[in-house]
Amino acid sequence: MATAADSVYATTITDEMAASAAARGTGIAKRTPEYIAQKIEEGKAVIALTPQGEWVGFCYIETWSHGEYVANSGLIVAPAYRKSGVAKAIKQKIFQLSRERYPHAKLFGLTTGLAVMKINSELGYEPVTYGELTQDEAFWAGCKSCVNYDILMSKDRKNCMCTAMLYDPGDHYAPEETQRFFEEKKTVLARLLRFKQWKLLQPFLKKEKKPGSKTVGFLHHLFKQ
Repeated sequence: MATAADSVYATTITDEMAASAAARGTGIAKRTPEYIAQKIEEGKAVIALTPQGEWVGFCYIETWSHGEYVANSGLIVAPAYRKSGVAKAIKQKIFQLSRERYPHAKLFGLTTGLAVMKINSELGYEPVTYGELTQDEAFWAGCKSCVNYDILMSKDRKNCMCTAMLYDPGDHYAPEETQRFFEEKKTVLARLLRFKQWKLLQPFLKKEKKPGSKTVGFLHHLFKQ
């Protein structure tokens, strides 16, 4: 668990969040170093460091609807340590911390990546509709800094690029079941993610056809993978 002394990494963390989103060509709700430092000081964050004090990864807890919903947000790993199992370890730790601090809360997340969906599935999360997430206005206001915010609002906050996932402590499948489902359906899920993103972008592509536009750039990046 991060301690107040770890606030010195706040700027490094937010810079990497922004760089990672730009490299992937995806939207992200922006965080400030001050906001990250606040989460660290409140004891609502997990950080990974090397024995030499080099920053490796980070994630924090956010609460909504008076603690009824909890999000494990801002998961980020330094480029040199990706695909090493660090992200999974951080998610497991932040999930454990969330369950300890908010045992009755519903844990949810939004992601555009299949890798994060896999990690969430191993913890017992399952894909859900946006209607099953918190309807707290403060949560959705955090999406305003995302490049896909217009898409979200055009769908009345019922759909967007991200896939919603939820862990309900009062009604959930065993992690073994959600993990097995993901492994059996991951190829289909990957295709569905791309199809969903393609369909959602179509109305905006008709309005924004310049080769250098942000939306066209995102679509080119998405489908060349």
